[in-house]
Amino acid sequence: MYYDGFVPPGCSDCRVAADANFGATLGPMFRHAIVRPPSANFADGLTRVDLGVPDFARVLAQHAAYCAALETCGLSLTVLPADSRFPDSTFVEDTAVIVPEGAMLMRPGATSRLGETDAIEPSLRTVFPALASIVAPGTVDGGDICEAGRHVFIGLSERTNAEGAAQLAAWLQTLGYTSALVDVRGMSSILHLKSGLSWLGDGRVLLIDDLAAHPAFADFERVRVEPAEMYAANAVRVNSRVLIASGYPMLAQTLADLGYRTLALDMSEFEKMDGGLSCLSLRF
Repeated sequence: MYYDGFVPPGCSDCRVAADANFGATLGPMFRHAIVRPPSANFADGLTRVDLGVPDFARVLAQHAAYCAALETCGLSLTVLPADSRFPDSTFVEDTAVIVPEGAMLMRPGATSRLGETDAIEPSLRTVFPALASIVAPGTVDGGDICEAGRHVFIGLSERTNAEGAAQLAAWLQTLGYTSALVDVRGMSSILHLKSGLSWLGDGRVLLIDDLAAHPAFADFERVRVEPAEMYAANAVRVNSRVLIASGYPMLAQTLADLGYRTLALDMSEFEKMDGGLSCLSLRF
């Protein structure tokens, strides 16, 4: 595990300027999260990996531990009922993008998941009455969107197309955010952008080697995940803690060396369904 601090030659103040532009701290504190427990047919959801069938008892236990971790970080939870119509619906992050100024409903790129946004809209609208939406032919999965302070990385993937990315970028711009596109369609190693990228705050991004040289991250301090621990690149900064998947000691040590307080959670059953820590909640 190692990290890169990028400073252009001859510019001793550029790192300070970059932090000012993109957020030297995490930004507003999270206070709330929306979660949805997995339904009994969770194993019928979409996955590209072959890691075995999830053990449903363990799925529920891991989800309960995740919710408890969010509460430990100071968040109050809105727990929606399990929805067997959509086996992937526990991955609520894909349904919306939330920033302090507002929220936008996504339009998932997988046909089987299109109804998930309708199912979560009432809960979002109670908090964000002026709810924006991605419309056809645009598609966006929330897992392709990584907020980094006032700057947002938008992944182009199998699930997020150029039209959807353009709609999201335009909406963000009206709220005073900048954005950058990161095309991951040629990367077989990840499904979504955030499968290989996380915002740590403090001007830092956590990312896999396949993303480390991308120009979109040039002004950030890049904390690289070793290839053997690639799954751990999906972490979640929640206020003063960083949630990480358990079983990845090199990442845990690197984050500790950088001064982060981590909270490790077993994600084995969600990994079997291409899911990660960020996927399981909408935080605001």
